[in-house]
Amino acid sequence: MAHDGQDMTLTGTPILPDLLSLTSAALPPVDTVLTAAKDAVRAMTTSGDRVSNALIEENQTAAHGLAWLATYAQSLHQMQNWADRLQAEGTFGETEQLIHQIAFGEYLWQIYGGIQMNQGEMVRLQDMGLSQEDMGALMAPAVMTLTQQGNTQAARTRLVELMQEQSARATVGASGLDEELEMIRDQFRRYAVEKVEPYAHDWHLKDELIPMETIDELAEMGVFGLTIPEEYGGFGMSKSAMCVVSEELSRGYIGVGSLGTRSEIAAELILCGGTEEQKQKWLPQLASAETLPTAVFTEPNTGSDLGSLRTRAVKEGDDWEVTGNKTWITHATRTQVMTLLARTDPETSDYKGLSMFLAEKTPGTDEDPFPTPGMTGGEIEVLGYRGMKEYELAFDGFEIKGENLLGGETGKGFKQLMQTFESARIQTAARAIGVAQSAMDVGMQYATDRKQFGKALINFPRVSGKLAMMAVEIMIARQLTYFSAAEKDADRRCDLEAGMAKLLGARVAWACADNALQIHGGNGFALEYKVSRILCDARILNIFEGAAEIQAQVIARRLIG
Repeated sequence: MAHDGQDMTLTGTPILPDLLSLTSAALPPVDTVLTAAKDAVRAMTTSGDRVSNALIEENQTAAHGLAWLATYAQSLHQMQNWADRLQAEGTFGETEQLIHQIAFGEYLWQIYGGIQMNQGEMVRLQDMGLSQEDMGALMAPAVMTLTQQGNTQAARTRLVELMQEQSARATVGASGLDEELEMIRDQFRRYAVEKVEPYAHDWHLKDELIPMETIDELAEMGVFGLTIPEEYGGFGMSKSAMCVVSEELSRGYIGVGSLGTRSEIAAELILCGGTEEQKQKWLPQLASAETLPTAVFTEPNTGSDLGSLRTRAVKEGDDWEVTGNKTWITHATRTQVMTLLARTDPETSDYKGLSMFLAEKTPGTDEDPFPTPGMTGGEIEVLGYRGMKEYELAFDGFEIKGENLLGGETGKGFKQLMQTFESARIQTAARAIGVAQSAMDVGMQYATDRKQFGKALINFPRVSGKLAMMAVEIMIARQLTYFSAAEKDADRRCDLEAGMAKLLGARVAWACADNALQIHGGNGFALEYKVSRILCDARILNIFEGAAEIQAQVIARRLIG
């Protein structure tokens, strides 16, 4: 049968013959190119036998491009693992085959021709110092077949036909997770559909806090103690379970999907760095949501440069007094404890003088948002991600009990915080998938309902193509995120994998939201349509928990270090 870009199998679908063999054969050439890129970027950024920060900065596009290339390579490996598992289980159906084929067709082409780091920046292999000869590895037959015939109009159109036949509650394509996790997904999807989606847009438009009733319901469902060990009052579930819960709640509304983030960070800090007494005291309270935490790290003039923090904590007898300013503090008013990073050694100006505190406070009200002595604050008005609100905080002689120094030791704060980054980024990647899924949900519904020129929008190829690519990239980001969660559950270092999942997931969420709004046309720009909120919510994902540029920098350093 001729390979003319519209190749049809006997079933009438545009799926390539021997698809899994083809995609498997495409991976070694990608790995060869990645190795060449690592060597080239390492040569650009090494002085003597050490990686130079100055040279990484000078060659930032190359270094960040390497991070994206490695993310794409890992994504394709995880898609292959997903497809192989489904094939072995007998669940690698037409939808899954099309997603897999389009994913390889698109990402292989981008690797060869230019990877989209964001809407306005593309990085090419030559930017990483690769020659035409190096790129020749991608001239392998499997790669050429997939780039020419993988992501065709026929494949995208057929995928959307299949998407129209399935339940609006389902994911597009089998997730590859076990039955227990899918039952958890179904439980939280039902909750989001019934208790979150009908109200989320109103909360956003009125810039209201998510009702306490919702927080209480999520507490009963175990959201805040999901991964806390049973011995400390939690459910002791996996990071994979956390991903599913975060994904489905964020699909309803990112604010609800993010309620558990601060509990996840606080619990991880205490589990990794706390004393046994601190674990016994705080973890059961976090698990039950009796105590709601907030993370107080960022300062007005530091952003991602945490080593430059200036908020100071001074010992007064057995206790501490804090003075300084913090910003971008989420859910600051209602919470009872702050995981607060401050400088305890005034002689330092880097990470070494920082310490972490479990700083207790009194929850505020609308009339008096910050009633605790020594602490004031003001709201930062934001485009999206509104359900918990953002605040600037000022501390002036704010008191913290001596027993609330995390781990009972000073100077460990940054190291303690670094230990939480893996889980936080995995959870953020899952939130990004949820937002992307939400965008696809509303985009699909509008394209189906809206008639133009005598037919539904979904019947126009460029509209259906947008929806197909949403489904494909959501699955790619999902598999990368589930892989990083599985690595974390296996107690393996996964900062690289978690960073990649967050990096890709955030870009996918923004692309999905942007395309969903485009499908809505002028109506997408109207505040009354949900997609306007989803676009605003998606935009933050590329910034918090490590901006995309910082994330790429961290990944690059790991790859060449």
